[in-house]
Amino acid sequence: MIEAAADTGPVSITVAPNGARRTKADHRAIPLSLEEIAAEARACRDAGAAILHLHVRDEGGGHSLDVGRYREAIAAVREACDIVVQPTTERVGVFAPEDMMAVARGLRPEMITFNLTELLGDGDDAQQDEVKRFLAEVADAGTVPQYIVYRHDELATLRRWAEAGWLPQAQPFVLIVLGRYAASVSRPTDLLAYLPDIPGHWRWGLCAFGPPELACNVQAALAGGHCRVGFENNLVAPSGAPLASNAEQVARLAGILRELGMAVASPAQTRDTFGVRSAE
Repeated sequence: MIEAAADTGPVSITVAPNGARRTKADHRAIPLSLEEIAAEARACRDAGAAILHLHVRDEGGGHSLDVGRYREAIAAVREACDIVVQPTTERVGVFAPEDMMAVARGLRPEMITFNLTELLGDGDDAQQDEVKRFLAEVADAGTVPQYIVYRHDELATLRRWAEAGWLPQAQPFVLIVLGRYAASVSRPTDLLAYLPDIPGHWRWGLCAFGPPELACNVQAALAGGHCRVGFENNLVAPSGAPLASNAEQVARLAGILRELGMAVASPAQTRDTFGVRSAE
């Protein structure tokens, strides 16, 4: 049986404008500098995005979890607009669980993303206990985490943690990821297999790789979820034509949702819905 885990309020659109891997060689409009990220955040906020999923890069253009770089990027974005800032802690096969934790502790951001599998690392008892303490610490700091789920077994693990009382949130916020960077195509129907396993009181969203990104997100919104689009996951329209910008992706999705009678959340509404403390 297909079940929908639904929010009753407006749909929050997250934009993921760059990611950890893509460069200007993939698309010249991918924002990498502080100025580019801030300008893209403003354009996407104007197009309908409420949340910015933030990645920063090192001097060589590689993925970085440097707290100082994050602080600079967040300051630039906050000067540009009121969008909710959500740093990533993605390891990308380079960083360790301790680096993920350092981002949350150093920034105390409004939102943040974690993959529980990456946090657990080798998964011994000591690391499991440390992750439990860390997640409680994040909640005490007022940061709203989004738990990223790449596979069905990761959703099952997240549910076990919630049932054991190890997730401090009464309504955990989960992002279901459909597809991958290579050799995997996202399909709107792939979401249906996840819906029965998302507890009805949880909040959830979706992102999808490749040209079906838009259709997958519309499917998610119709099922009661939130949405994420952007160059991190997709560079082209369903026709295969290159997209001009992240803001174009946001505007396409926001326009369709409104045509379907759904409200698109502002940053202020998103802060209210998720209990996000206002940016300092």
